[in-house]
Amino acid sequence: MEAAAEMALRLRAAANDRLAGYEPLALVAAPLLALLVARTLHAAANAVADRGLVAIAIAAVKLLPGVSGYIAAEKKKVVDKMQSGGAKNDRRADLPTIGLGEQVIEELETLKAKDVDWQGKCSGTVYIAGSESEGHFELINKAVSMFSHTNPLHQDVFKSVANMEAEVVAMTAALLGSKEKSSGGQICGNMTSGGTESILLAVKTTRDYMRSKKGITKPEIIMAESAHSAYDKAAEYFNIKVRRVPVNKEFLADVKGFKRCINGNTIMMIGSAPGFPHGLIDPIEELGELASRYDICLHIDLCLGGFVLPFARKLGYPIPPFDFSVKGVTSISSDVHKYGLAPKGTSIVLYRNHEIRKHQFVAVTEWTGGLYVSPTMAGSRPGGLIAGAWAAMMSLGLNGYLDNTRCVMEVSKKIQRGIGEIPGLFVIGKPDMTIVAFGSDVVDIFEVNDIMSSKGWHLNALQRPNSLHICVTLQHTTIYDQFLKDLQDSVDTVKANPGPISGGMAPIYGAAGKMPDRGTVRELLVEFMDSSC
Repeated sequence: MEAAAEMALRLRAAANDRLAGYEPLALVAAPLLALLVARTLHAAANAVADRGLVAIAIAAVKLLPGVSGYIAAEKKKVVDKMQSGGAKNDRRADLPTIGLGEQVIEELETLKAKDVDWQGKCSGTVYIAGSESEGHFELINKAVSMFSHTNPLHQDVFKSVANMEAEVVAMTAALLGSKEKSSGGQICGNMTSGGTESILLAVKTTRDYMRSKKGITKPEIIMAESAHSAYDKAAEYFNIKVRRVPVNKEFLADVKGFKRCINGNTIMMIGSAPGFPHGLIDPIEELGELASRYDICLHIDLCLGGFVLPFARKLGYPIPPFDFSVKGVTSISSDVHKYGLAPKGTSIVLYRNHEIRKHQFVAVTEWTGGLYVSPTMAGSRPGGLIAGAWAAMMSLGLNGYLDNTRCVMEVSKKIQRGIGEIPGLFVIGKPDMTIVAFGSDVVDIFEVNDIMSSKGWHLNALQRPNSLHICVTLQHTTIYDQFLKDLQDSVDTVKANPGPISGGMAPIYGAAGKMPDRGTVRELLVEFMDSSC
């Protein structure tokens, strides 16, 4: 001990001798300056990691005199091009002096007549077969009308709607594993306005749950590049960092890439069943094992697959595990208004247990208006849509969904085979469900899309790689052969006459995909939306 004390005294004396020649202010300022430099370097490193050197360099170039003005002018040209055909200038801005009364129905019919002919020629969009005045369409429209005045916010008044919502949630949960022993027997959830709200709620709830459970205050989520953009929206809304992982060579979530991104701030991972772009089911079991091992949450996006995969599995299709029967899955989103054939604006968010779901609710105790608690983002909600979803599920039943699923799956496989037989086209991945994505190494696929648009088709344009997809619905079951014929003709037309057609969007899509400055692409989208609303 004495030797150690003596050594400390010597070191102290030596340090004092060496520092004696410096001003006291310099001795105080030096470590502060070093700390400032370290923080600056750390911030710069984070900026490079988040944005990349190219984006930072481009941002610097934009500051040069004249550059920003030129870019703004070019952006306006592109936005005007994207807006061509819009009728914003024709919109009414004032109430009519004298109300139209019953004549307003005629006005609605006039407006509706200006919509495109959507029957059979839209990717996704309308999932119910036939027209609005017949069959299942007519049935759910009647159900919505019967309860259009109701609001589940007032449960004491509209008990029927509250009961229907509980039954829709329970029936959906049963399809997605709630009756399996491995689910834990506590699956619970709520109805929402659509897949995006279901996703927003799942992310917000998980953020708050993991803050309570682990004390995480700088949350991060991990997802594949193919995960829906609604997760980016949730991240922006709720101040969460996104770690986006490139898909593997099969265009699926890369489990090893996910594992490399896990850290002390990770709150959840995202798996898709299937993913919107290519219709492929991520390796949910492997992601579940990863989530369990690191004690983080796993959300499965079943917005497209929730009312197809359970029935496809019953029909004998090789569907990998995707629901609450998988250990590690903590939440699921599933849209009833897609293949559930319910009215637009109906989706479900589910949780493995009540402990997680409680973090979804907002309870207010100090409001002068009284005590308030709300389960979802909206306060008032349309009871008519809940009734429409309940009517859709009850009218179809298990046998109806099995028949519909058999139909759309068979047509999807026919379209997949048909595309594979068109010289110059290839199908992306091995579609598990009813979305078929395709690209080309021979022709500009966006030019093909422009020709298809001129024939009345409305397909989805994708990127990385440049491609198109069709989401097959009951609307396509009688017209799929026409789709394949038009697609063949469009490819032949582009081969014979390469180059953009007048008024086509191919140059914009192509340029956006190649543009290294993603910030400018984002600005274009924002400008377009601002000019459209």
